[in-house]
Amino acid sequence: MTTMDLRVGNKYRIGRKIGSGSFGDIYLGTNIISGEEIAIKLESVKAKHPQLEYEARVYKSLAGGVGIPFVRWFGTECDYNAMVLDLLGPSLEDLFNFCNRKFSLKTVLLLADQLISRIEYIHAKSFIHRDIKPDNFLMGIGKRGNQVNVIDFGLAKKYRDPKTHFHIPYRENKNLTGTARYASINTHLGVEQSRRDDMESLGYVMLYFCRGSLPWQGLKAATKKQKYDRIMEKKMTTPTEVLCRGFPNEFAIYLNYTRSLRFDDKPDYSYLRKIFRDLFVREGFQYDYVFDWTVYKYQKNAQAIAQAQQKEPEKGEEGTNAPAAGTSKPSGTRNPAARQAPGV
Repeated sequence: MTTMDLRVGNKYRIGRKIGSGSFGDIYLGTNIISGEEIAIKLESVKAKHPQLEYEARVYKSLAGGVGIPFVRWFGTECDYNAMVLDLLGPSLEDLFNFCNRKFSLKTVLLLADQLISRIEYIHAKSFIHRDIKPDNFLMGIGKRGNQVNVIDFGLAKKYRDPKTHFHIPYRENKNLTGTARYASINTHLGVEQSRRDDMESLGYVMLYFCRGSLPWQGLKAATKKQKYDRIMEKKMTTPTEVLCRGFPNEFAIYLNYTRSLRFDDKPDYSYLRKIFRDLFVREGFQYDYVFDWTVYKYQKNAQAIAQAQQKEPEKGEEGTNAPAAGTSKPSGTRNPAARQAPGV
């Protein structure tokens, strides 16, 4: 039986593939009873290191939090483990590409506020994410289109006992878990990850959005280990002021603060949110949830309509040159309006 014939949980039909997560493929699905569209993440039961059941358990531990997708069903169907989740919108990486790989300060600050809160919630539930990157934050759809959601908990780990709050012990000689581009310096050094590392990774994500790229991108090496070492070396030898040059001092303050935390320190999330909120107010920005992609889509549509009106349609071909409103997008990027699923 192919995945296209599958139904999972007796009431979800699997449609087209819409993405790939760290440990499985994601499909658009439909609730056969209600017609509602959802996301279905599939993993072969023969997978070398099955982790979908673990990820579903993490989602259930986090259930009810703002920006945490809800798991509707988890189980095994034929040769697949399947997890049914809320359907979400494009990732921040998709939107970054859509906006020609630069976000304005206003958009970065609007995002920073939500991103810090999402990580704070995960930490409050005794987990660390361990793979903070733009691909793992998805905007919502419909009424929740302005809400940032966190996905892909396959690498998440408990950093403390949920009842006693006893912290895991400090350890070294750990392999790099996560994505090297956004990994903290301590993660590169083989130190066990804790709350501070998620926060430092978020600092690199924000600077990536501001700058368009990070200085350690595109480094070449013969092996993965050598590449990771080169990234670590560049990260450690790039002064914070150089990394943050041309941007408000708050980004350097954020990075220096997260790098100064000790292994079992609780980050001061409120302080970090406040420095960015104060900057937002000082810059005279409005909390109107008008992100760069909101403006960009509007501008591109207006441009397309104007161009269409200027063109004289050929006889018998009236209107065929006019792009439909809402379909215009920069060439070479995926349309961020195309719905994605958790794990993309």
